[in-house]
Amino acid sequence: MRVLVLAALFPCAAMADSVVATRTIKAQTIVTAQDLATVPADIIGALTATDAGVGLEAKVTLYAGRPVHAADLESPALIQRNQVVSVVYQVAGLTIRTDGRALERGGAGAVIKVMNLSSHMTVQGAVAPDGSVRVGPNPQE
Repeated sequence: MRVLVLAALFPCAAMADSVVATRTIKAQTIVTAQDLATVPADIIGALTATDAGVGLEAKVTLYAGRPVHAADLESPALIQRNQVVSVVYQVAGLTIRTDGRALERGGAGAVIKVMNLSSHMTVQGAVAPDGSVRVGPNPQE
């Protein structure tokens, strides 16, 4: 009875689950469900559900047994460095397309540098889900 009263007066901190890597995952590798596991620990900044990391790409090497943070993962790269890509400028019904060379790799939504193959000018644009790079006043559209 006394133990019950003490437990009511001094509640234990609830343990949250944290996500850890089950094996060493090299950078630029797509994470699968078998690569992640949850442990009963409250690790600051770590993912709390394995679903949050599945299908994403590791930015850095993730080591077995170590916590996985959201900053360690990004959307999978659609464009590789030095790849020839379609550069699209679109504004008010006007669309201009040209070829460019990606100077960085990036996934959908990432802002990367691209060199226009015609003018050799370097521009920044957002990677679209179709693998093209959008430049201009609203590159995210």
